[in-house]
Amino acid sequence: MIRGRLSCIARGRPILEILTGCVQKPIARTIAASSPAWAKKMPDRPQPLDESDFTEAFLKGSGPGGQKINKTSSAVQLKHIPTGMVLKVQATRSRTQNRKIARQMLAERVEELEKGKESRVAVIGETKKKRKSSAVKKSKRKYRLLDEAKSGVKEIKEDKGLGPGQGEERG
Repeated sequence: MIRGRLSCIARGRPILEILTGCVQKPIARTIAASSPAWAKKMPDRPQPLDESDFTEAFLKGSGPGGQKINKTSSAVQLKHIPTGMVLKVQATRSRTQNRKIARQMLAERVEELEKGKESRVAVIGETKKKRKSSAVKKSKRKYRLLDEAKSGVKEIKEDKGLGPGQGEERG
């Protein structure tokens, strides 16, 4: 009996498992894939528009990309009939990718016209604006503190009777 248990130890099984006979399950760590409860939920992405709501045309591209971009009709122009909005997209050299991007952009713009500040694009823009202003404030605060620290060092030197650049050791 002991010989069998010793052979289990040699195989690398935990001693507690061998003596008690029960297998310990490893502790699983759960990973939360969702956002915290306090975080504001983003609005859903806009639904694709009906094919009958817009016209689609393929145009010759322009700009960087060489002769290939100028010869092929890979740029996409969408016109939303109810609003009269025209959108031209030439993000890539691929016509299918440009079509997909153009349809997404048109759906976002139409949603922004309909919903205003509650649209997904407006909410994302607002959060980016807040983050940017926060970063600018933090940067200004940092440099203000550095300037205060430098002026404090200058005042201490002047109190000791040392001029600027004096009293520093050189090595």
